[in-house]
Amino acid sequence: MKKSLLAGTAAALVLAGAAAAQEVKIGVLLGFTGPIESLVAHMGPAADLAVAEANASGAFKLGTLSTVRGDTGCIDSPLAVAAAERLITAERVVGIVGGDCSGVTGAVLQNVARPNGVVMVSPSATSPALTTAESDGLFFRTAPSDARQGVVMAENILDRGFKVAAVTYTNNDYGKGLADSFEAAFRERGGTVTINAAHEDGKGDYSAEIGALAAAGGEVLVVAGYIGQGGGGIIRAALDTGAFDIFVFPDGMVSQELEDNFGPEINGSFGQNPASAGEGAQLFAAMGTANGFDGTSAFAAEAYDAAALIILAMQAAGTTDPKVWKDKVLEVANAPGERILPGELGKALEILAAGGQVDYDGASGVELVNGREAGGSYREIEFVDGKMQIVRFR
Repeated sequence: MKKSLLAGTAAALVLAGAAAAQEVKIGVLLGFTGPIESLVAHMGPAADLAVAEANASGAFKLGTLSTVRGDTGCIDSPLAVAAAERLITAERVVGIVGGDCSGVTGAVLQNVARPNGVVMVSPSATSPALTTAESDGLFFRTAPSDARQGVVMAENILDRGFKVAAVTYTNNDYGKGLADSFEAAFRERGGTVTINAAHEDGKGDYSAEIGALAAAGGEVLVVAGYIGQGGGGIIRAALDTGAFDIFVFPDGMVSQELEDNFGPEINGSFGQNPASAGEGAQLFAAMGTANGFDGTSAFAAEAYDAAALIILAMQAAGTTDPKVWKDKVLEVANAPGERILPGELGKALEILAAGGQVDYDGASGVELVNGREAGGSYREIEFVDGKMQIVRFR
C-alpha cells in the first residue's frame, strides 16, 4: 500500500510539472498592415511586454505564456476573421488582445470568438455599437466608447471658441459611430455642423470630397478617419486647395505620422485620444522606452492593459479556459483589491495565487464600466511649431 501511494504521488508530481510547463498562448490580433500600422507598431510590443513581464516574475501558475500574432489589416474583415480562426483553431490561443478597428472587431466577435467561446479584450475598438453587441460575456475593451469621445471632442472645439464645424468620416463602423456621436453632442451644446459626410479609404484623389466640404463651410474640419488612409488624403487635399487650415483629429488620426507628414502646415490644429495622466501612464512610458517602443503612442497603454487583464483573470480563475476566466475580468479590473500599476504584474499574480484581490489600474487607469469597457479619460493635443504637444487631460 505504501509503495502504491508513493507511486501515485510521483505520478501526480509529474503531471503537475507537465501542467506548469504547458504553453499558454495569447493571440495578438491587430492591424500590423493597413491604415493604423504606425500605431500598431507600438501596440503589439506593448502587449508582448505584459506577457514577458508575467513570465519573468515566475508567478503565473498555469504555464508559460507566449503571444501569437494575427493581422486584421484594420479594415479587412475577411482577413481578420481568417486570422482569428487560425489563432483559435490552429494555435489554440486561450484569449485574444484585439481586434483593433471597430468593424473587424465586431466581425471577429460574432463569427469566430462567440462560436468558439474565446475572450477578446480590444485595446482600440471604440464604436458605440460594441457597448451593446451580443457577446456572451466574451468581449471587453480597455478603450472607451466613442459615445464618450464625441462629447469630449465637442467640448474641446467649443472651449476654443469654434462653433461651426464640417465633418468627414471614414465610411465604416468606427467613422460613422464617432461622427454621429460628435454631431449629437456638438449640436446639443449649441454648435453647428454644416456637413457630415463619409469618405472612402484608398483613393488617390480627394478633391471631390474637399469640394463638398468647402462648399458647406466651417471654422474647423473634423477628420474622423485614419492617418494612413483617407484621413491623411483629406488633409493634404484641404491644405493644397486652401479649403481648411484648422483640423480636429480624433484618435484614429493622432500619431507621429501626422506630425511627420504635415508638421507646421497644421499649426493650430488639435484633437484628442484616449490616454491617462496618472502614475501608471508615466511608469509605462518609461517601460516603453526601455523596451524599444513609444509608450505614449495612442492605444499602446491600452494594449498592455488588455494583455494584463487576460493574464490576471486566468490566474484568478485558476484555469486557462476562457469560458471560466471571462467571469474574473471585471473582478481583477475594478475595486476592491490592491492597486496594481505597470511593472507590478508579478505582485498581482502572487496576490491572486494566495487568494487575495487586485484592482488593476495599469497603464491607462483601467476602470471597466457597462460590464465590458473603459470609462475613459482623454489626452488633448495641439500642433505648435509643427510639433504635437499635450495640452491637458479630460
